[in-house]
Amino acid sequence: MTDAANLPTFDDVLAAAQRQRGLVRITPVLSHAEIDAEAGARIFVKAECLQVTGSFKMRGATNRLAQISDQQRAAGVVAFSSGNHAQGVARAARLFGMPAVIVMPSDAPQVKIDGVKADGGEVVLYDRNAESREEISNRLAAKRGAIVVPSYDDKDIIAGQGTAGLEFARQMQDAGETLDGLICCTGGGGLITGIALAFERLSPETRIWTAEPEAHDDWARSLEAGEIVANAPGTRSICDAILTPEPGKLTFAIGKRLLAGGLRISDGDARHAMRMAARHLKIVSEPGGAAALAAALRSLPAELKGKRVGVLVTGGNVDMADFQKVLSSTD
Repeated sequence: MTDAANLPTFDDVLAAAQRQRGLVRITPVLSHAEIDAEAGARIFVKAECLQVTGSFKMRGATNRLAQISDQQRAAGVVAFSSGNHAQGVARAARLFGMPAVIVMPSDAPQVKIDGVKADGGEVVLYDRNAESREEISNRLAAKRGAIVVPSYDDKDIIAGQGTAGLEFARQMQDAGETLDGLICCTGGGGLITGIALAFERLSPETRIWTAEPEAHDDWARSLEAGEIVANAPGTRSICDAILTPEPGKLTFAIGKRLLAGGLRISDGDARHAMRMAARHLKIVSEPGGAAALAAALRSLPAELKGKRVGVLVTGGNVDMADFQKVLSSTD
């Protein structure tokens, strides 16, 4: 049983938005007739790939680090991430004047490793199939007296990511539209559950769906089972940013109450969505970041056909050589 006191609320999301002022961008909502036609619905794409550091992760990182006291900042922070949370924490740490050590898998995209180093973060690499990133991070934090900043299963991280939903709901209100559904790629679940808290208050009629690789569908299976179900070790996908072992305890406590279900995509679907986003929306997306758009194009639930559907493209940190290969392929 998860302690309700550890779960964020809508008011926590509002407070996070105040802390983020001047530190994160208001990202645009984009649309295109060709995307609508292929999906069979009106698709509204919130481009978090245009966020500071190239992903939504800057939102949670700024909210968490803003609350670290001046006395604690000297020892810095430790985070573990495949890349986007790593970059968000490294940038937020630089803005708040504290050191950051980031534990990253050895197969993380080089562009993400370079992004962390560019913001002054120290990178420690590990083997994601043989080592525990949590154990490594806790050991480093204990040695340095630093604070561990989780990537998703943390009240302040969830609330910080939820500001994307707060922003999205208000943008749709300003446009005179109400979303019937919303799809968001899902790894640990910090973003989608933060968004769900915002929409529960501002747009309660909107049904929210996860999007995941078909071989790494722990959220879909967990929602179906009503309890946390883990992925088998070693399952792989090109969607590196969302390959977490299982839903978080805090995030699933929120998700099982507020989420409609889970959608599954193939790697080919992700590549197709990256091409569609580049061609029609003129944005760069990484595979995991394009998962929700892929689900809208290839796996949209029947109940959302012909309706208004929000989609988040959550990150654009992809190696350019890999991106060019995707653009030139046809699968």
